[in-house]
Parts: sequence; C-alpha cells; structure tokens
Amino acid sequence: MLTLQDLTIRSISVSEMDNNVYLLTSKATGAQVLIDAADDAPAIMALLAEGAADTTAEPKLALIVTTHSHWDHVRALADVVGQTGARTAAGTEDVTDIAVPTDVRLEHGDTATFEGFDLEAIKLRGHTPGSVALLYRDPHGPAHLFTGDSLFPGGIGNTQGDAARFESLLSDVSERIFDYLPDDTFVHPGHGKGTTVGAERPQLEEWRARGW
Repeated sequence: MLTLQDLTIRSISVSEMDNNVYLLTSKATGAQVLIDAADDAPAIMALLAEGAADTTAEPKLALIVTTHSHWDHVRALADVVGQTGARTAAGTEDVTDIAVPTDVRLEHGDTATFEGFDLEAIKLRGHTPGSVALLYRDPHGPAHLFTGDSLFPGGIGNTQGDAARFESLLSDVSERIFDYLPDDTFVHPGHGKGTTVGAERPQLEEWRARGW
C-alpha cells in the first residue's frame, strides 16, 4: 500500500498470470477508481472493503478502468460491476473486445475528474489497439503511471513479433511517457513489480535494437 498525501494506492496480485489490480482512494472524499478487474472477484471485493479504511468519508467506487481488452485483465469485470454497480471505462479501440459494456470510451489525453483527484488517459497503441495508461499527477510528489501491459521493468509489452505493432508501441512509449514525464514518475505495470521512468529510460535504444 502506498499512502500519499491525498490518495491511497492499494494493489493485489490475482490469478496464475500474476495480474495486478489497483485501487485508488481519495482520503478526503472516498471516491475510488479500480484499475483492471483482472480475476478473483472475491479478492477484489475484499480489496474494496480494505480501501474503505483509507478515507474518512463514505467510500464510493466511481469507475473501473480496463487498461486493455486481453482476457486475463477482464475475468472478474462482470462480477465486480454486478456487485458494485460501478461505471466502466476502456480505450475506444478495445471496447468491442470487452464483453462487459463500457460506459466511458477513453481517448488519448482525456482527463477523468473524480472528487479529490484526476486521472489522465495516455493511449499506448500496440499491445492492443486501444491500450491505455492512467496518470495520477500527485500535487505533493512524483506522479504515478498505471501502464497495463504496455510498459514493464526491462521492456514494453508483447506485440507478438509484429514489427508494425512493436514500432507503434515503442513510439508511443517514447513520446507519450519518456518525452512527457520526469524520471521520478512511478510506473505500476499490469503484472509483476513496479519501476520508475528514470530506471527504464536508458534502455530505450536497447529495446529498439532487439525488437521486443
């Protein structure tokens, strides 16, 4: 758990794929955003219950954001929506591949405003056509970027050996993350451990040279 001045970030790992599920809670207002209802609805509901302790207000799950449409990131989405009634969001190009209806279609640069914090959508095309990262700019410290499967420690997401998809994703990651955000930005990926923009920046040309 990360406790920021205005926001608490909790996460759990679910499924045999080690999917990360993130919960952001505004301390002052109770507004919450869940990123990737990947699997194990009971564990996610327990995460929401734990997040209730992170606010002095009544907690309210305002939105569930799906970073991309791959099956391992949506297995619990229908159950969690059914139990919470929360609205859903995903990148526009991925919506048709997600069985659960999407309420908010995200485009690059969209800003979702909640009571107590904002999240900016950064489209990172390549792993899927509509993959999105979510950026929280902490007014009191480094930013936090939730990258789904588009950026990990040591490389970008899988593009299935497709040169055009690889170039698209690497270009977006280069221009929309490394040219846009400072080195102290925390990166919270869809699987495994986190990193920072600064830790990954020196590897960009190596990634380009190796082609994955």
